[in-house]
Amino acid sequence: MWLSQVPEFKNTNKGNIYMSRTSPASVISAYREQFHTDFLMFLQYRSKEMVSGGRMVLTFLGRRSDDPCSKECCYIWELLAMALNDMVSEGLIEEGKMDSFNIPQYTPCAEEISNEVDKEGSFTINRLDISNVNWDAHSDNNPTPSTNSVRGYNVANCMRAVAEPLLVTHFGESIIEEVFIRYKNIITDRMSKEKTEFINVTVSMTRKC
Repeated sequence: MWLSQVPEFKNTNKGNIYMSRTSPASVISAYREQFHTDFLMFLQYRSKEMVSGGRMVLTFLGRRSDDPCSKECCYIWELLAMALNDMVSEGLIEEGKMDSFNIPQYTPCAEEISNEVDKEGSFTINRLDISNVNWDAHSDNNPTPSTNSVRGYNVANCMRAVAEPLLVTHFGESIIEEVFIRYKNIITDRMSKEKTEFINVTVSMTRKC
C-alpha cells in the first residue's frame, strides 16, 4: 500500500495529509493512478523472480468500500491531520508546510487489486479475503477511561513508528513530541466513542506457467 512517491497533484490538498472527503477530485485521481502504476510494476518484478507455479501471499491495509475516501481507510490519517491543523491555527506549524505534506500511501479495495493482477497477467488469484482488525490489538470489549488512555497511547505509538520519519523530514524534529501528544489525545477520545478498525485485504496468487 506504500507508494513509490507522493502523487503529483494539480490542486493543493489543503488542510489534509491524505485523501479525504474535502480533497479535490484531482487529488483522489492522482493517488489512485500512482497506486495502479506502482502495483503493476511490483507484480511485473515479482513475476520475473518467481518460478512457474510459485505462490505469493500479500496483505494490504485496504478498504471494503469502493470509495477511496471512505472512513474505514482514511480516518486514522484524518485524526493526525487534526493534530497538525490545530498546531497551524496556533502558529506552531507554517500553513504552507502543512498544505504541502501528504502521506505516500494508498489503501486499495479488493476489486482494484484483482483488476491490476488481471491486467498484469502473470498471476492467477487463488483467494482474496477481507478482514477487520482493531486499531489496538489488545482491545478490551469493556474499556474504562484508564484503559482507553492506554489504548490511545498504543495506537499513537504504532502510527508514530510509521509517520515520524515522514514528519521529521518535512517539518523538522522540534514539533514531533507535541504532535504525538495531541494525536494520542484525539485517538483516545475517538476510541472511547466509536468502534475503530483497520481493514486488511489479503490475496494469494500463483505464478502462471
